[in-house]
Amino acid sequence: MAEQGLLVVLSAPSGCGKTTICRRVMANLPGLRFSVSHTTRGPRSGEKEGREYFFVDQPQFQALCDQTPSGFLEWAEVHGNYYGTAREGVENQQAMGLDVILDIDVQGARQVRQAAAAVTVFIAPPSLTELERRLRGRGTEDAGTVALRLANAEQEMQAAREYDYLIVNDVLDEAVESLRSILIAERLRHRRTLVGKRAL
Repeated sequence: MAEQGLLVVLSAPSGCGKTTICRRVMANLPGLRFSVSHTTRGPRSGEKEGREYFFVDQPQFQALCDQTPSGFLEWAEVHGNYYGTAREGVENQQAMGLDVILDIDVQGARQVRQAAAAVTVFIAPPSLTELERRLRGRGTEDAGTVALRLANAEQEMQAAREYDYLIVNDVLDEAVESLRSILIAERLRHRRTLVGKRAL
């Protein structure tokens, strides 16, 4: 029987680079799987169904919510859209011995902590000024959306103390290595090897 995989929660204000950090760590650390969330927001350019998100309409999302506790492990409304993590997909991957990474917001992270054992990591920007520069540089949101994301970021960053670990994404390579080190340390703490297998 496979060793139960870790549940890892990553949270960060929008534009902090957590998706980039996560992808780079997953590319060179075996045994990790990214949990694909459901969302009611429309796909951005280049996003694909089932890769970045499962894109659903609001009635479909509500139907999954109504299946609780078997439907969503967590769900939240963020920037006027709904996001949720399907419980079954996460638990099935953990049962196979895989470590599952959830890229979710502060509200969702609080729900997960109440429902399951999880390693929680908050990724912060060096400053709000730098975060604003990054958001504007993406060119994917209008000025009003950028202002909303910055306002939300101030509130989200106050929740960083609730997490097990804090990574400041000032230098990307260092942030990537920090997350990789956290995952390796947690595997060792649970008597597992570098690649996530049970240690003899």
